[in-house]
Amino acid sequence: MARDVSDATPLSARSELIEWFAAGEKPQDAFAIGTEHEKVPFYRADLSPVPYEGERGISALLDGLRALTGWETIEDAGRVIGLAAVEGGGAISLEPGGQFELSGAPLPDVHATAHELSQHLDAVRRAADPLGIGFLTLGMSPKWTRDETPVMPKSRYRIMKGYMPKVGALGLDMMLRTATVQVNLDFSSEADMVTKMRVGLGLQPVATALFANSPFTDGKPNGFLSRRSEIWRDTDRDRTGMLPFAFDEGFGYEAYADWLLAMPMYFVKRGETYHDVSGASFRDLMEGRLAALPGERATVSDWANHASTAFPEVRLKRFLEMRGADVGDANMIAAQSAFWAGLYYDSAALDGAWQLVRELTAEERETMRAEVPRLGLDAPAGKRRLRDLARDALALAEAGLKARGRRDAQGRDETLYLAPLQVIAASRTRAEDLLALYDGPWNGSVDPVFAACAF
Repeated sequence: MARDVSDATPLSARSELIEWFAAGEKPQDAFAIGTEHEKVPFYRADLSPVPYEGERGISALLDGLRALTGWETIEDAGRVIGLAAVEGGGAISLEPGGQFELSGAPLPDVHATAHELSQHLDAVRRAADPLGIGFLTLGMSPKWTRDETPVMPKSRYRIMKGYMPKVGALGLDMMLRTATVQVNLDFSSEADMVTKMRVGLGLQPVATALFANSPFTDGKPNGFLSRRSEIWRDTDRDRTGMLPFAFDEGFGYEAYADWLLAMPMYFVKRGETYHDVSGASFRDLMEGRLAALPGERATVSDWANHASTAFPEVRLKRFLEMRGADVGDANMIAAQSAFWAGLYYDSAALDGAWQLVRELTAEERETMRAEVPRLGLDAPAGKRRLRDLARDALALAEAGLKARGRRDAQGRDETLYLAPLQVIAASRTRAEDLLALYDGPWNGSVDPVFAACAF
């Protein structure tokens, strides 16, 4: 997330929290695609992590990018911690361990997403090359320990870093050492949101398998195809997971808002100051009863920022975020957007996707989620294998993209972006390819990954 929301409008009733989600509804002809991806920076010369400070640090990289793009700075306590496009809505932000994130603008199709990504990577290379910096296309940093990983100077991250070890064993690994690709998609009504939420949750393990790309930690294989995904299983159970209540009769904005109300807070931002209220109740803030900020009452900013600190496999804000995938190369980043846009933005494909997952029980969905980080496409999917579910989902996504009929200047539709996923579904994951290289020509070293998997 590039920057926290600033809207001091007071909130006085639970109904206003629910209405905040409803305000995200859009007509179908206004549906957009917003693609976000993180990438881990490293020094090419010695394969070491990149700190914030210094002549060749993250701060210098942001300065170089600002000069190239003309984007505005985002600051925290006087330090530049991101950039925002003057027009269009795109932004660059820093994740806690220096992961460099592009939060893409809302765009009409995957062709535009791919073009945005190409422009971004070109600008990043031009700024990073003089500093000797490269970026990994992996879902987790493969070599450095947690203690060796630098921490970025963002106030909200200091609060999270203090709180995470209280609620899970791997939250700091999530913050400091993982990298993901997400796509953000729209809904037209509460009923449309509910269907998309359920389809997204049911098929999120498919995305985890297709994008599995984090098999190394601390310089050796970690026993998983997507260690990033496994880390989320022991991060903070109050704010993560498969949201089984989303499949209950009557689920909608209200039920999701109630889940957020039950989820402990991290912070309250007033002006430029982040107040640590970790573990406190948003209900208490609504009623002016927060011990750390007596008399202070909730605003729209507080609710939006609180919603951004929930980390389920599919997150609801004023759009839906697909959160199950490891980052990969540029083709895989575009493939993430194509996969979900194909399923969500064509009614026949969406209905078909719901038919694929509607008979799965809550236990079967949880088993899929638990097994997919280790087994990938060989994980169970109810009475089937996940590989079969993935092939069916890809066929629906392809049909949905064909039906959309969005074509580029060469007359190609968006199905071209599914090609790498179709190859994986028919063979093996990127993580398995990397493990074979580690056991073969790399002679038990992860160092070659910095050349093989880098922007």
